[in-house]
Amino acid sequence: MMRALWTAASGMISQQTNVDTIANNIANVNTNGYKTQRAEFKSLLYQTLQTETTSRNGETKPTSAQVGLGTRTASINAMFTQGAMVASESATAFGISGSGFFQVRGYDGELYYTRDGDFTWSVGTNGMVLTTADGYPVLNSNGNPITIPNGISTESVSFGQDGSISYTNAAGNQVTSYFGLYQFNNPTGLEKMQDNLYSATAASGAAMNEATTNGLTSSKIYVGYLEGSNVQVADEMVDLIVAQRAYELNSKAIQTADDMMSTANELKR
Repeated sequence: MMRALWTAASGMISQQTNVDTIANNIANVNTNGYKTQRAEFKSLLYQTLQTETTSRNGETKPTSAQVGLGTRTASINAMFTQGAMVASESATAFGISGSGFFQVRGYDGELYYTRDGDFTWSVGTNGMVLTTADGYPVLNSNGNPITIPNGISTESVSFGQDGSISYTNAAGNQVTSYFGLYQFNNPTGLEKMQDNLYSATAASGAAMNEATTNGLTSSKIYVGYLEGSNVQVADEMVDLIVAQRAYELNSKAIQTADDMMSTANELKR
């Protein structure tokens, strides 16, 4: 009965993690570029109550008797399915269609990746710099900040569906660069950071530049649109109900084990 208490308790802890994950998904239903997450579980150790033995007739039993010791959270994985394109009035709103990520540079100098294309122009040392809403510089395909020289109006900059960024300089020549778009062999392995950012890990593999890596399907950039969250509220509500019921069942198991222990303790009276 003590085993039942701890087993059911592990189930309640796991379902609490599940509810926390679902709550985070619902909270980010309107977050640009957010990818819904799913909690995965696995069983804990099994205790052998009886090994394969010989019966009274001299025959070996085909199976042993084992009882499980509960569950725990195995992982929380992000689902990198395409989010819906949402129209934006901003001239520097960019929605990615495909597997690519924008590359930005954090204040710590490290490289990060995001699907949130809600960018803005910020004043830099040598001109206007395209940054995220938090001020992180957006990088081009060469790994440099996307900068417009002083004297060039940001309104004259044109953006293409292929990720091109074009403007005419003071000499009358057209200058073109491209967004740095990167893909990963295993995007689920990316480390989730704050501010809609991801960090590359050994599990995700190295970032692959779409401009220089052969065999990649290039992503498309939709100007004036933002990729919305891929959270499906109806699915999340169903999962929330299932998690709540599982939590209640585990609590009932604890109450039942407690009642059985109370009954056993009263037998001596």
